[in-house]
Amino acid sequence: MFEKFKTYAKITNLWAIARRYFVNNFYDGMLTVLGILLGFFAVILNQGETSIDSHLVILTGLGSSISMFMSGLTGSYLSEKAEQKKIKEELRKAMVVITTKEEDQIDEDSVDIKEIEKAMLIKINKNVNSKIKIRLRRKKKRNKTLQEKAENFASIIVSCINGGSPFLGGMIPLIPFLLVSPANFSTFIISFFLILACIILLGIFLGVVSKESIIKNIFEMTFAFLITLLISIFLLR
Repeated sequence: MFEKFKTYAKITNLWAIARRYFVNNFYDGMLTVLGILLGFFAVILNQGETSIDSHLVILTGLGSSISMFMSGLTGSYLSEKAEQKKIKEELRKAMVVITTKEEDQIDEDSVDIKEIEKAMLIKINKNVNSKIKIRLRRKKKRNKTLQEKAENFASIIVSCINGGSPFLGGMIPLIPFLLVSPANFSTFIISFFLILACIILLGIFLGVVSKESIIKNIFEMTFAFLITLLISIFLLR
């Protein structure tokens, strides 16, 4: 079973696609929850409060993470399925393969049992007749090729990663709020540093995968994080 999955992964270049989906959506999940945290953080700054109920932050962040999970899971699966169907249809047209209902109907109807009986001068009983029909139906049920099986496998894995990565990225910043109640100024700061640490790790990961400068990747991702942080705080104030 494991060897079969490895073969599917090689055929579809699954791991490269999975890495791209994971990094992009994990990053999106973190920045989405970062925006939620900044909204609550602005409440503390603007109203001069010293703390806020942790459950409000957790429930809001969790709700957003669940929405991202379902959106990524179903959206990716449906879009991948549609794309695969389109590719198959184009491939069939290019190979001049006709798979219309009319042709399938002709295949079965063209076998006239009475004509066979006349040609062979024998009577074909009903059991033989039904066996012929069954064999024809079995022929029409085309077995999936290795490529199709690999694509179906890849669609399921990519959909899970596409949904799971933003959910994970959204839940990590909420960890400090699970440990304290109520949440104060320092809880938000810890959460922001936790997001920054994850972004740095993503930058290192991208640098290793692309074999480019790790420092450059870290700087680019950190810069986007800081810009988001500063603009949000400025506007929310």
